[in-house]
Amino acid sequence: MIIRPSQLLELIWIGWLISWVAASFWSSPMQKRVATLETWTYRAAIIAGCILLLPFTAWMLAEKPIWDIGYRGAYALAGLMLLGLLLTWWARLHLGRLWSSVITRKQDHRIIDTGPYAFIRHPIYTGLITALLATAAAEATVTAILGAALVAFGLWLKARSEERFLAAELGPDAYGSYCRRVPMLVPFLPRR
Repeated sequence: MIIRPSQLLELIWIGWLISWVAASFWSSPMQKRVATLETWTYRAAIIAGCILLLPFTAWMLAEKPIWDIGYRGAYALAGLMLLGLLLTWWARLHLGRLWSSVITRKQDHRIIDTGPYAFIRHPIYTGLITALLATAAAEATVTAILGAALVAFGLWLKARSEERFLAAELGPDAYGSYCRRVPMLVPFLPRR
């Protein structure tokens, strides 16, 4: 039995989502949490983008694909999506109990600059953006592309907010030094 590319994409996302939510119980207690208008702005962008990315949205709008990627292209994009999601898991496992779905200060919080964090300050966001862009390219609809762009924008806003918070909480010298050494979202980008 051959799995259609669209089914493969859905299965990978469902498996990732279930495992991600299940692992959310493995986290240190929170000491401080950010809740600002900025928080709701990036959340709104991410939620709206996710809704646009759902195949159901394109179906409801009777939207047709704007290009045909074929089976090989779809499987290649599924592989790229899987690589992005594996990066999120590598980063999350490396963070251990410091991970949180919201911007928080955890007990014994410190700068993690090893593993994927030696190459990218926000590897979870980078992995998600990669997976979402691959998914949007495979779906090949305007709504999926807009959705992926909106989620990427929301994750960029969240990363910026997180960086301001971490600089304030962990010290501008320590976090600033890390920021000067390691790119924010695109690995191996030359630093100035």
